[in-house]
Amino acid sequence: MADHAPADLSGSISVIDFKISDHDRDILRALAGRVAALASRPIESEKKELWYRHNDLQATRPLIFCDPENGWNEILPDSIMQCRGELAQKWEVLLRKEIFWGETMGDDRVVEPFFNVPHVHQESDWGMHEKKIGGDHGGSYRWEAPLKSYDDIGKLRFPKIRVDSEATEHVLELASSVLGDLLTVRLRTSWWWTLGMTWTAVNLRGLEQLMLDMYDFPEQLKQMMAFLRDGHLAKLDYLESHGLLALNNDDAYVGSGGFGWTRQLPQKGFKPDRVRTMDMWGFCESQETVGVDPEMFAEFVYPYQKPILERFGLNCYGCCEPLDKRWHVIKDAPRLRRISVSPWASVEKMAEQLGDRYIFSYKPSPSELARPTIDEGRIRSGLRQVIETTRGCRVEIIMKDNHTLGNNPQNAVRWCKIAQEEAARASVR
Repeated sequence: MADHAPADLSGSISVIDFKISDHDRDILRALAGRVAALASRPIESEKKELWYRHNDLQATRPLIFCDPENGWNEILPDSIMQCRGELAQKWEVLLRKEIFWGETMGDDRVVEPFFNVPHVHQESDWGMHEKKIGGDHGGSYRWEAPLKSYDDIGKLRFPKIRVDSEATEHVLELASSVLGDLLTVRLRTSWWWTLGMTWTAVNLRGLEQLMLDMYDFPEQLKQMMAFLRDGHLAKLDYLESHGLLALNNDDAYVGSGGFGWTRQLPQKGFKPDRVRTMDMWGFCESQETVGVDPEMFAEFVYPYQKPILERFGLNCYGCCEPLDKRWHVIKDAPRLRRISVSPWASVEKMAEQLGDRYIFSYKPSPSELARPTIDEGRIRSGLRQVIETTRGCRVEIIMKDNHTLGNNPQNAVRWCKIAQEEAARASVR
């Protein structure tokens, strides 16, 4: 399962030294210059227009995107990093990713002449927090759920956001002084990846226990889900009323794959100085309840997600959970546009259900890239079959959730090449 969008500079208040040495400045500027040159190419405008048409449900060839996620550690190992300062190292990674996407990856991701700086902030927990055991270096972990009894549900509290305005302005000015003549520096914060809530519920209660609660403590579970719903809505209210939101109808990563380019957002009445949730893409999923049958999902999960989705101008739904058996539940989600079709979903059923009315966000299995040498024939035939089955749909093919590239970064590049060839083959037939 994936629990994050493409990596960005962490927005949490930390002990990062907000300084850039002359040595690091020179390195960052050289990298930023390469990003700016890539962004100026005509192909970037062509890709952008493809995403606009695709997201607005016009017919295009299948669009291709690859985010190696943990595989970036093999593409950009520590040994090639040149910056010395902690903040500079984070910026170096972001710039090198842009360069790899633009020069090497070969997918349809648009390289833009922007450099995003998030708010420096802290966000509190829900009044209690799970204790993680393990998980070092991106590895597996277990956790101790803190809500051992629903007798303690009264101890839950809505999370609070605290923005350090002074530190935020300092980092913004620093980025502008280092990179601002090469790239447009923007204040952009990803305040959430998912608003689906079940990740939070599982952390609070435990995965197995949450499923048992559907039988043993149904009313208490509904009470907790209602509290989480109200807490998420309160967060949206706070971000909106304090002017902390930014539009995501551009190169922003939305949902569990794909980008936000659309001319259908923002909504009428938009004011540039006060972005509303209705001007944005929203996103819910419920990967953690993959073992829950559709009827229980409809009773214990979706009713609490729907009021959150109501807040947004366009919506994405789903990630790794197969939605072919849940489609009858989620299809009434407001302004639903992008639907995740995971490796465990029936492509045939989803193609029939989505047609040309939704974005068919197909997720091939990342295991295809996890071995030192990929099976190119298998990958090609698999993609070809999916593209043939989804003819007439609005298809994007998103390679993500990679934990390794088999220590061979060319696996991602070759996958993109094959996917692009199959997408082009389909477009000329």
